[in-house]
Amino acid sequence: MKIAVDIMSGERSPEILIKGAVEAANKLDITAILVGEKNIIEQALKTYNYRKDKITFVHSSEVITMNEIPTIAIKQKPNASVFVAARLVKDGLADAFVSPGNTGATFAAAFLNLGRLKGVSRPAILGVMPKVSDKFTVILDVGANPECKPIHLVQFAAMGEAYASTVLGIDSPRIGLLSNGTELSKGTDITQRTYKILKKLPVNFIGYIEGRDIFSDEVDVAVCDGFTGNIVLKALEGVGKALLNILKSEINKSALSKLGAIFMMKSFNKIRKKVDYSEYGGAPLIGIDGTCIVTHGSSNDKEIMNGIKVASQMLNYQLNKMISNKLKEYHISKMHWFHREKIS
Repeated sequence: MKIAVDIMSGERSPEILIKGAVEAANKLDITAILVGEKNIIEQALKTYNYRKDKITFVHSSEVITMNEIPTIAIKQKPNASVFVAARLVKDGLADAFVSPGNTGATFAAAFLNLGRLKGVSRPAILGVMPKVSDKFTVILDVGANPECKPIHLVQFAAMGEAYASTVLGIDSPRIGLLSNGTELSKGTDITQRTYKILKKLPVNFIGYIEGRDIFSDEVDVAVCDGFTGNIVLKALEGVGKALLNILKSEINKSALSKLGAIFMMKSFNKIRKKVDYSEYGGAPLIGIDGTCIVTHGSSNDKEIMNGIKVASQMLNYQLNKMISNKLKEYHISKMHWFHREKIS
């Protein structure tokens, strides 16, 4: 299994991202293909011990920064590291690619080189949220599609169900439609129309859910547009950081608190892992005819390693095949189905 890693596009130094890729290659049954500046890669690799057949690289001198407009950048920098990584998958030289770069550019690289999975109208970015228990909630979209139609949201439900049942191993995942209340009168025109469609499909649809339900054990897949999902994702990251800072501040206020913290260290570490986004390895771009993981621009070595791990899991579980099967089960692989559907 070969996974291309864009080590140039993130906000951190390439050396940090290379470290994550090397750790993944040493721990997982994968070969990492580092995509970036040859001199930087060769110099960084001198500091690590690794099997020579587990690490290779492809030179790319161009980089798309976070502030560039993707539609312009793809024309001006066709050999940017993120596009080279995507082309390796297109040409069959890699099985997946991971990038911490400009989300729009990563989406464009995947879409233009790999296209959509058959039956998918719009690919989505999938997030994984921690619950109060040791389980997780899948949420999508978290950024790729700010505005959606019912067909898109229903397909997100199908893709989310496939991911939850395979990668997370959840039997008959419960699907909820994110809204501003659980009453049937709540939501927008789009969510109300989507609700009526999901009620008619062979799916474990539990109805509307609210934001707080994502982190309880009420639902396994939360469906929403990318605008809403991205706010939820960023809010969770902010709350997680704030909670950790509050804990540190309170612990440091007295010697007694510091003493108590020693006995609570194991619990504190569990909390930290649950709210630390780097533990989850970025977000899969789901619905493309290939495998792509979008990690944060500020990704460190841990998040890159975990992103590679998620990519390998998706490949091992043949997730795209599962999505195709789920779309057929929903009978929504063709858009005209929605235009003909009469919903009272």
